Amino acid sequence: MEKRVFIAILLMFVVLAVYDQILLPRFAPKPAPQAQMTPPPATAPASTPAATPGQKPATTAPTPAAPVKTLVADTAEHEIVVDMESVRAVFSSAGATLRSWQLKKYRDATGKPFEVVPIDMPPQLQHPFTITTDVPDLSAVLATALFQPSTQNLTLGSSAGTLSFEYRDASGLSARKTFHFQPEGRSYVVNVTASVDVNGTSHPVTVHFGPALGLGYKPDGSTTVEAQALIFRNDKDKVERLSMSKLEGQPSHDGAFRFAGVEEQYFLSVALPGTQVVKMEFRPHSLPVAGDPKLNRKFIAYSAGVPGAANLPFYLGPKDFDELRKVDQMLVFAIDFGFFRPLVVPLLQALKWINRSVGNYGWSIIILTIIINLLIFPLRHRSMVSMRKMQSAQPEIKAIQDRYAKYKFTDPERQKMNPEMMALYKSKGINPASGCVPMLLTFPILLAFYAMLSVAIELRGAPFHWWIHDLALRDPLYITPVLMGATMFWQQKMMPSPTTDPLQQKIFLFMPIFFTFTFLWAPAGMVLYWLVSNLMGILQQTVTLKMIGAPPRPAPPKAKLAKPAGSGNPKP
Repeated sequence: MEKRVFIAILLMFVVLAVYDQILLPRFAPKPAPQAQMTPPPATAPASTPAATPGQKPATTAPTPAAPVKTLVADTAEHEIVVDMESVRAVFSSAGATLRSWQLKKYRDATGKPFEVVPIDMPPQLQHPFTITTDVPDLSAVLATALFQPSTQNLTLGSSAGTLSFEYRDASGLSARKTFHFQPEGRSYVVNVTASVDVNGTSHPVTVHFGPALGLGYKPDGSTTVEAQALIFRNDKDKVERLSMSKLEGQPSHDGAFRFAGVEEQYFLSVALPGTQVVKMEFRPHSLPVAGDPKLNRKFIAYSAGVPGAANLPFYLGPKDFDELRKVDQMLVFAIDFGFFRPLVVPLLQALKWINRSVGNYGWSIIILTIIINLLIFPLRHRSMVSMRKMQSAQPEIKAIQDRYAKYKFTDPERQKMNPEMMALYKSKGINPASGCVPMLLTFPILLAFYAMLSVAIELRGAPFHWWIHDLALRDPLYITPVLMGATMFWQQKMMPSPTTDPLQQKIFLFMPIFFTFTFLWAPAGMVLYWLVSNLMGILQQTVTLKMIGAPPRPAPPKAKLAKPAGSGNPKP
């Protein structure tokens, strides 16, 4: 039984080593395709001819019709800046579209505010909040029309506000688009209402966000960074995550969606239709990076179509648990905490609660680790007591094992060993598994910490002290993993050995080396958790060993009795 428990522990180590590659959401780069993917007709303006895969899209529009006299329009294209507490947004009167949405509290790799809207997009791709209808000629006009804004610039701070755009011409076309910022104090939400009618007849509206999220590649030009689409269907009550390859086969999705859009590791751009029935379109794009033909930018464009006038909220911001929950209780499922979500969410909430008082996530991890170890101290104490009993019973255990060693495993006589061992355990008050249960219980917490540190934006860029500037990244000097391995070795040496098998003892001592190499590339926050947990374990083991006393000394071997004088054979 001990060997089975040991094998289970070893398998847990293997799971830990590959967990990041198998269970956690990955945004790993893929090889850049040789041919450039061009946007399908659905994402291009209605007047642009459709492009076939591998063919460069046409950039010339059809011959325009005679200009129609405008009744309500802007005189020239210009930008309108909306300055909020958490966001700086820039809109253009050309098409009444969004050109920039910068998150002030979050920085990209270059130290600038994180940009949700990809910059330097080709002209054939639509800007966020472009609207189209069921009539291609109307869509072409709306894409280039100069909408008249309700104000030039807007400074809101933390208050709610509204920016409207209107366009009317002599053909009877009337279009209006209104943006409601920070409704009900939700910092990263913008509610978009849009309507199109001709001579009083309303037309269905599709709101296009266009290519979503970030640069599409790392600023140092090292690799491509892929996002993925996600959908939460009301009828299925779960999140579907779709890679770019899956979207090529099924770009359209109809139904009632709680939310749908595009995500990357830490940020989110989604429409929030709620109970509305909408048609979601997702189109993957791969565009060459200027100056580097070997590197491609990867994006997913999405749009939401409704039967009549549109009234759609959008969330454009971080995957912050509290921010998402303020918008919609189910929106927190956009954060992929994986299999250990039931553990990750309470851990994250506890960590944030501690951090509100401490102000440093490194110290918050240390305090939370101490609390967790104090809670499991009774289990550790019982484990140490059980292992001490097992240690004291080793001579009798070995005697039983030696007595049956001559029998094969299939021999019926060998089957009598287990009942005899269990009888011995019962007489000594030993639970063979109790020595390993506390160790196994710590593994879900370890993996939950790993999942939390991998996707929780609260820890993105969070510094500790000295050389650790980001708890979500590895220790750049590898100091904490080495200390963690040393404390684990120390803890193993202190622990009473539950077995006399030399091979098993050596493998148990090998575990600290295995863990040290595994943790070299682990997030510094997780290594900090494990290091402090080891130190707490050493302290608790010291207390327990003092309480239960020194281990019993093995009985000295019995001396052979000397033969009495004259007892030998008589001499002849």
